[in-house]
Amino acid sequence: MRKTAAMTALLISTVLAVTGCTPSERPSDLPDGGAGVSQQAAPSSAASSSAAAPTTTAPAGPACTVDQVTVTGAAGQKPTVTIPASCSPPAELLSKDVVPGTGAAIKAGDQLQMHYALYTWSTKAENQASFGGSPFQTTLAKGQLIDGWVEGLVGMKQGGRRLLIVPPAKGYGASGKGDIKGNETLVFVVDAVKVGA
Repeated sequence: MRKTAAMTALLISTVLAVTGCTPSERPSDLPDGGAGVSQQAAPSSAASSSAAAPTTTAPAGPACTVDQVTVTGAAGQKPTVTIPASCSPPAELLSKDVVPGTGAAIKAGDQLQMHYALYTWSTKAENQASFGGSPFQTTLAKGQLIDGWVEGLVGMKQGGRRLLIVPPAKGYGASGKGDIKGNETLVFVVDAVKVGA
């Protein structure tokens, strides 16, 4: 009888030990015991998290027009750009001559000297600029520049200032570049310092 009671107690404790385990504590039937399988933490709700909420807000309203983005400052000087919060970024490339130039018009393949200021739509802040330094020298050609510049600068005249609103597909796409996140809409103010060699 003692032997039967001892066997029953052993069987019950084994069953309780195995069924009381969490899935990660149970023996695995994987060759390495499951050691090579990564586990993800369960997502936490914003209400239970002590981490700060993201500062980027979802776009509001209909798509902005080029006229809703304002540029102040004279050509040749660093501009200030105001991107409204009341509308969402446009899905297509938009351009507007803020100051019309009087010199040669830009065409594909031209050598260019340009000043520019880049703002990102999500932050509504300047990301980089060449004003105050030497002009950016480049050739207007696919593969040399983002498509937003290749398409958006054609027809701009030397001495002019142009606003370009570049959707992600014509900018840095889903992967982004450097500190510019993926799927970012880019807002450029570009001054054509010199067109041609």
